[in-house]
Amino acid sequence: MLRNKSQINSYLEELCSVLCRIQSPEQMQRFLEEMLTPAERKDLALRWALMQRLMDGVPQRHIAEELGVSLCKITRGAKILKQNDSISKHHLMSRRPQ
Repeated sequence: MLRNKSQINSYLEELCSVLCRIQSPEQMQRFLEEMLTPAERKDLALRWALMQRLMDGVPQRHIAEELGVSLCKITRGAKILKQNDSISKHHLMSRRPQ
């Protein structure tokens, strides 16, 4: 088991490198299907969906009811979007029409 923070960071850096080399959405989806369980993919999709709804100004309680997620997860997403240097926020904003 990976317990050493340095080891974990090394594997994460390598994984980030691999993710950056994947050029097409189809290949990325296949990679995620290979690497993640269906439950992990669902959690990732839900996280992205709630972040989109937050960016669109949907109230947190409505998001919780609609997606069946805890307010804790939504609050975490809201905190991320409040950060000026948030990568998630940058990519969410780039999906919106100008």
